[in-house]
Amino acid sequence: MNLFALSDNVAVVIGGTAVIGGAIAEGLASAGARLAIVRRSSERGHACVNRIKEKDGQAAFFWADASSKESLLNAKLMIEQTLGSPSILVNAAGGNDPKATVTPEQSVEAISVPSWMATFDLNLVSGALLPCQVFGSSMLALLKGSIINIASVSAHLPLSRVVAYSAAKAAVLNFTQFLAREWAPHGVRVNSITPGFFPAEQNYRLLFNEDGSPTPRAAAILDHTPMHRFGQPHELVGAAVFLASPAASFVTGIDLRVDGGFLSQTI
Repeated sequence: MNLFALSDNVAVVIGGTAVIGGAIAEGLASAGARLAIVRRSSERGHACVNRIKEKDGQAAFFWADASSKESLLNAKLMIEQTLGSPSILVNAAGGNDPKATVTPEQSVEAISVPSWMATFDLNLVSGALLPCQVFGSSMLALLKGSIINIASVSAHLPLSRVVAYSAAKAAVLNFTQFLAREWAPHGVRVNSITPGFFPAEQNYRLLFNEDGSPTPRAAAILDHTPMHRFGQPHELVGAAVFLASPAASFVTGIDLRVDGGFLSQTI
């Protein structure tokens, strides 16, 4: 028996067109799952599907606005008709509202409430609550399922500047544990993955100068990371496949850190 095989499973990845979500989607497909890539960007969604199919995986793109429950319900109906009932959900959508970022010259007083709420809506409501409500219902009906929420190292230790993002991701961790407790009797496991620093579109300019050299912020991050390097997207795949697979059948309510030791180091 292959404990990490995901054949006969339909996996939904919200935000499956971004760097982290895309890598996880491709990894789940390589383990045998049929992938539903859900996002607003059709072009990038189809590109992700094509990458999976080039490796003989099964995948389809479904348009949805994760901030709309009705939109997610429509996508769920199409997924069920096309691929089958979802038993795996990865919530990889999220980000930071630039207006909720505090510069070194500012304090928390500079953050506007609308920007703060927008960051929470993006990471906690669209990024966790609504997808769990919509696709979790399918898993509860099946009496089995695995939900994986994507957290952040800033959920554990608030990073400078991104106070709203840190608070929102901390809320995602709390929500993950709450849902794990509530749905465990129904066969649905709920866990999270905390990535360390993985260069992607949203943070690239913060980490690298135009000439490709690391910024002072990047240098500080690397100095705080015992492995002294950034993560590569494929290094998140093992954690996701494990949490989605029968190998983790007795694992729920945990946060699995893939951070190169970032959260293990103090001074």
